[in-house]
Amino acid sequence: MAGTSLLALLDDIATILDDVTVMSKVAAKKTAGVLGDDLALNAQQVSGVRAARELPVVWAVAVGSLKNKAILVPAALAISAFLPQAITPLLMVGGLYLCFEGFEKIVHSVLHKEEKAARKQQLVAAVANPEADLVVLEQQKIKGAVRTDFILSAEIIVIALGSVEGKPFLEQALVVAMIAIVMTVGVYGIVAGIVKMDDAGLYLSKLGSAVVRAVGRFLLNAAPVLMKILSVVGTAAMFMVGGGILVHGIPGSHDLLHHAQQAAGAVAGLGPVLALLAEPVINAVAGLVAGALALAVVGGAGKLWRSVRRAG
Repeated sequence: MAGTSLLALLDDIATILDDVTVMSKVAAKKTAGVLGDDLALNAQQVSGVRAARELPVVWAVAVGSLKNKAILVPAALAISAFLPQAITPLLMVGGLYLCFEGFEKIVHSVLHKEEKAARKQQLVAAVANPEADLVVLEQQKIKGAVRTDFILSAEIIVIALGSVEGKPFLEQALVVAMIAIVMTVGVYGIVAGIVKMDDAGLYLSKLGSAVVRAVGRFLLNAAPVLMKILSVVGTAAMFMVGGGILVHGIPGSHDLLHHAQQAAGAVAGLGPVLALLAEPVINAVAGLVAGALALAVVGGAGKLWRSVRRAG
């Protein structure tokens, strides 16, 4: 009897783990949209420190990220257990914030190029200055990166939780915890590779073999290009993921998307390709519009608040 119970328990555990694996894949796909932006932001945050301190800084930020998730995961699971009706509104808020953040990045990159360049020059000068307090500079970078990670981690956790909404609590807990760990290891493992890419290229470019030197030069040239690609892809993904969350939160949106895919699929020659692109394009456009509106509202509210404070 005990053996039978043990086998039944093992079978239940295997079933749960199989379900968790499947749901984790679904959650990972949904949270992958945040990953590109997460990589770009964190790689930018830890750049600018001296080469010997890059990996320790990445490690310190990764530890901070795990601490963030140690707060966020129980909080998200508590909401799921005691206030499940709040998951959809939280998802909508998270989606809107993604769109807002993405549109703000575009506006800032267009309108504040000189300010960004000046800030970069100040950072380079501070690192090059032998009298600069590099410990303070490093700690400031770590704190800034951990704050950024908290926002991005919250987005990832909420999206992951939304993908397992309605599932048993144990499965929710395992999926969200798994996504939190995998995303942390994946993001900061790749960030470590990105920030050391130029060092690896410099090292290889000084070796004897012509082929190895060519690889080194390629890595040196590819590092800044990779950062720009990650930033662009991450921003586009923010609109597609955030817009997708908002669109799917609107009643009847599934039917509208289905009709749009059918109409796109009916186009002669390009139908299959257009049908495949219809949903992500609609999501991205919705994300752009939502981001623009959110930025306008936030900017207007900020101006109103400043005028009220000046008047007071």
